Amino acid sequence: MARLAGTGRYPTPGPQGVRSWPGYGHNGRVTTLEWASLDTPVGPVSVGCSPAGVAKVRFRPLPADASQSAPGSLAQSARRQLTEYFCGQRQAFDVPLDWSCTEGTQRHVLEILTDSVGFGQTTSYGALASSAGLTSVTDVPPARAVGKIMGSNPIPVIVPCHRVLASDGLGGYSGGAGPEVKRWLLILEGSLPPTLDWQPATPPAATG
Repeated sequence: MARLAGTGRYPTPGPQGVRSWPGYGHNGRVTTLEWASLDTPVGPVSVGCSPAGVAKVRFRPLPADASQSAPGSLAQSARRQLTEYFCGQRQAFDVPLDWSCTEGTQRHVLEILTDSVGFGQTTSYGALASSAGLTSVTDVPPARAVGKIMGSNPIPVIVPCHRVLASDGLGGYSGGAGPEVKRWLLILEGSLPPTLDWQPATPPAATG
């Protein structure tokens, strides 16, 4: 297990087997999420928001019992920004984030990633572990600990775990079709050359 260098803090796992709707913070309190969804070239994506910010992004359709968001809501704003991103029209998100489904070292590492690795940039699991101050205290290398944290990221795309690569290739990805989704996102951002059949999402038609 890795811990923060110079501290006695160890990674604290999030709640296991807990549905994300309603949302559950690390303190066990229930927060109802409002949801919105969009279609993308890598499949359906849904986004769930609490009053505090974006709490969940899923490479899946809306949850069956999801609370639909109203026009002008934060969920609709997040949906619009995600749509712009998948169309190649947005490079940064400015929606607030609700970190309540993360804690401890997991949250620390994800915040470091969000703040330091921008659109078109990549880093490695080992480099991110170093930036976050992780050191190895058992037989689990810091890079592997970071890999597990990336796999547990509840807000992919907006919190860009796809930008973290293995030293010998793409590394894993837990969203949608896995590494192929990661590859698609990296091509969108210019970090990888496009394949012959690659294309971004089609911008929605103008209304009004």
